[in-house]
Amino acid sequence: MGPWKKLLLPAAVILLAGCTTGAGPADPADPPAGPAADGTASRAVGTGAGGCGSRVETGPLPEWARTGFSGDARMPHVMGENGDIVAALFGHPLRVARTDGSTNKILWVARPTGTSPDPASTPALQITATRDGTDTPVTREVAGGPGPSIIDLPRAGCWHLELRWSGRTDTMDLVYARS
Repeated sequence: MGPWKKLLLPAAVILLAGCTTGAGPADPADPPAGPAADGTASRAVGTGAGGCGSRVETGPLPEWARTGFSGDARMPHVMGENGDIVAALFGHPLRVARTDGSTNKILWVARPTGTSPDPASTPALQITATRDGTDTPVTREVAGGPGPSIIDLPRAGCWHLELRWSGRTDTMDLVYARS
């Protein structure tokens, strides 16, 4: 074996050792949380455990969600996976506890539909939120259906939301950062 091959083998071992993954957080119920530096979630919807799926958009709201806004209605928002609801994030980034007096204000806007709502269903927006890595749901309700709300969740992390209103459903992920 030539002298350069003797150096190459230890270097390869060191590089491979540096590429191994360590254990996750000590408390799996408290994974690292928070949006990326640009304020967006780290992955696309439905890509598996370990990150948050729904991207926080910072451009204009969809045309159908702009009622009451002026101009191009640019603001942080998350679109439901089915495209039937948008969460306009006035309290972006969302936080577990706020010490500056601001709130986790979310304006929920449902895409208009040409059909009448199911009369047997409640018009209230029912939110079932489950934090990534857990199976214990937290429920919230926005009386009267999609509209303005303050949605606080108990711990930092990526929360998968199941949304139900007027016989309709959609899902999205929202990140709640530590204070």
